[in-house]
Amino acid sequence: MKLERLLSIIILLLNRRMVQAKELAERFEVSVRTIYRDIDAINAAGIPIVTYQGTNGGIGLSEGYRLDRNILTNDELATIVTALRSISTSYSKEQHQRLVEKINSVVLPEHEEEFQHKTNRVLIDYSPWGGSKHLRAKLILLDEALDSCVLVNFTYSNAEGEVSQRNVEPHMLILKGRQWYLQAYCLEKEEFRLFKLKRMKGLRIDYEKTFIRRNPTNQEHNEGKNKLKPSTPEVVFRFQDKARHLAEEWFGIEELLPVEDGSWLVKKAYPENEWLYSFILSLGHHVEVLEPQHLRKIITSRAEKIAKVYKNDKAT
Repeated sequence: MKLERLLSIIILLLNRRMVQAKELAERFEVSVRTIYRDIDAINAAGIPIVTYQGTNGGIGLSEGYRLDRNILTNDELATIVTALRSISTSYSKEQHQRLVEKINSVVLPEHEEEFQHKTNRVLIDYSPWGGSKHLRAKLILLDEALDSCVLVNFTYSNAEGEVSQRNVEPHMLILKGRQWYLQAYCLEKEEFRLFKLKRMKGLRIDYEKTFIRRNPTNQEHNEGKNKLKPSTPEVVFRFQDKARHLAEEWFGIEELLPVEDGSWLVKKAYPENEWLYSFILSLGHHVEVLEPQHLRKIITSRAEKIAKVYKNDKAT
C-alpha cells in the first residue's frame, strides 16, 4: 500500500544518490505518474527531494540533507514490522517483504537479536481459515486502481439480494469487523458508498478513465462509519455445566457467572449481524440465549428452519 511504498522510497534514496522514476515505477509496480505523486507527498512531509534533468538525471535527496537515523526508535521500527507482517496475512505484496528487509538492514548489529525478539512477539492474523484467493485478488486489483486513480466497475449484490452494475472512483480500502470494504464514489448514485468486497463480482479496472480524488463531506464520512457500526446489544448466554468448556474457550474463565442450578451465565456485547446468528447456532443445544428477546426469537426461528430441513431429508 502507499505507506510502505513511501517508506521504501525514502530508505532507497538514503542509500543511493539518485534513482530514475521509471526504475521506481517498475520496482513498485505502479505508474511513473504515481511515483511523482509519492515524491510530492514526501516533499510535503519535510524531506526535500530534487529532480535532476538530463541524460544522467533522476530523483535524489537534496544535496547535504541527511535523515537522522534516530528519527524512528527500534521500538517504533519493530511496531512497523509487526504491522506489515499482520497486514500481509490477508493482503500480501512483495513490497511488504522488501520493506521488512530494508528496516531490518538499518538496525545496528548489537540490537539485532533484541529487535527480532520484539518483532516476533505478536502477529495479528486477519486471514480467514482456509484462506481466500478471490479476496486477495480483489485487494491487489483495487490497490492498483487506488494508486493509479482509475475507475473500477463490478457487479454488486447488496444485503437485500439486489444486483446492480457499479462504476466507482475507489478512494479507500477498509478492514472492519473481519470484513474488507471499499469506500468509493459511485457514479450511478452520485455519492460516496461502502461496498463489501465479498459482494463484488467481475471486478475490472478501466485503465482509460482516470479521476481526481474527491474529499467526502463530514456527513458522508460519518454515514460511512455508521454503516460499518451495527448495533451491539448485550447478549446473555446460559451454558449448561457440560458446555462450560465452550464458555471458557470463547469468553475466558473470568467472564463466567455461576447459577444455582449448576449452569453458567455470560454477558457480552456483540455487533448484531449474520456472524452473530451463525456463532450462536454453532454453540449447539447446550447453550441458550436469554436476552435480548428479539435475538432469542431470531435464533428460535432459524433453529426451527434447520430442524425442518433435516426432518424433510430426502437423502437416500
